[in-house]
Amino acid sequence: MEIDIDFMREQIPLFLDSALLTLKIACIAIIISLLIASINGLILFFRVRILHKFVRAYVEVARNTPLLIQLFFLYFGLPSLGIKLSNFSIALLAMCFLGGGYMTEVIRSGLDSISKSQVESGYAIGLNKWQLFRFVVLPQATTISAPALFANFIFLLKETSIVSSIAVPELLYTTTNLISIYYKTSEMLIMLTASYIFLFVPLSFLLSWLERRNRYGQFGH
Repeated sequence: MEIDIDFMREQIPLFLDSALLTLKIACIAIIISLLIASINGLILFFRVRILHKFVRAYVEVARNTPLLIQLFFLYFGLPSLGIKLSNFSIALLAMCFLGGGYMTEVIRSGLDSISKSQVESGYAIGLNKWQLFRFVVLPQATTISAPALFANFIFLLKETSIVSSIAVPELLYTTTNLISIYYKTSEMLIMLTASYIFLFVPLSFLLSWLERRNRYGQFGH
């Protein structure tokens, strides 16, 4: 089997654009998911009535339904309600919904590890609930949860491949589209694999470094 190197070289700009879009979706989803998880963590920590049950239900739905089902629900369901969004926006909504659920559970486990004595001490020095959560609870919970959060970052980046099912031109969609046009299956799969390696390997090293730095800062050595 002969590999068409020249053809692969010609497709590099297209794959670069798709890789940038993949990163864009993942980065925005990670930031918004962290925000969702922080808000949900606040609700769970202080057991806000009604909202507490809503958050628990949201986490269960987000974590126990496939991303593909969530995508199709938004893609076909929203137009039936008269809500029209771009495919990119729908992909981002689904990714944030999924990521928010997973990261909420991570933050919750971190919050559960905070001792009650620290909470009581915070109240004793005059902190209100918001100040206690912001300055005492959340920083520690985030530090404790950092390894799991980093793992979720990688997980969300991998899940971007699913959004190709609604024609968002990320890496997998670009690959399958080129295969259907040119029938260069081996070449395109090689480029797809190489693209993900170039995305994941540096990110994995970065997250490992951040995790080590976080661990050293936590234990002071």
